[in-house]
Amino acid sequence: MLVELESACKVYRKGPERVRALWEVDAAFGEGEFVALMGPSGSGKTTLLNIIGCLDNLTAGRYLLEGQDVTRLNPIRLAEVRNRRIGFVFQGFHLLPRATAAENVQLPLVYAGATRRRRRESAHAALERVGLADRRDFRPEELSGGQRQRVAIARALVNEPSLILADEPTGSLDPQAAGEVMELFARLNDDGIAIVLVTHQEEVARLARRKIHLADGRVVPEPAGPASPPQDRETVR
Repeated sequence: MLVELESACKVYRKGPERVRALWEVDAAFGEGEFVALMGPSGSGKTTLLNIIGCLDNLTAGRYLLEGQDVTRLNPIRLAEVRNRRIGFVFQGFHLLPRATAAENVQLPLVYAGATRRRRRESAHAALERVGLADRRDFRPEELSGGQRQRVAIARALVNEPSLILADEPTGSLDPQAAGEVMELFARLNDDGIAIVLVTHQEEVARLARRKIHLADGRVVPEPAGPASPPQDRETVR
């Protein structure tokens, strides 16, 4: 199993108060899965994504990544695991404004200590994979929103991770660009990369193979409503 969460709890302190962001969450994601995390604002979706991505620590419970108990790792080892095994895509792109697309994509390899040649070759290959080989020398201000998000996806791919985590990746895009980004995620998933994606949009979640709904920090049954089977991948290509 790629990801296993056992009785996962996350509690934040706000002054004298304790806020339960996650409570007794049990969840598992297999290799090559495409899972959508859904729920209202404040339900714990992003907190759960941050835990899976080793950006935050559990207050209680256990988290296994590829069989390794990462809750026991020190911050340095945790950063190494995060950089080597997980790619991240955010709603706001998080690109360096003065760096080119290729330079932005290289950043995880810089932190990993890769050689300059490997950084350049891997960045160019990742940009080609997302359809932006001809934009590698462009800066973010010279790219559309959809292109910027594809640069961010290339950056997530550059270390060849087994898992990509995406937090509302289409939230700031127009419908056409959002569709193109989701088609790209579908293709990457077909290539065997596991994807866990936070979204509140049902049309985005339909591309996932499985949905997990959260409310008040807990996993809950899918809300009742009209049946919405996963969308056929071939219809979005």
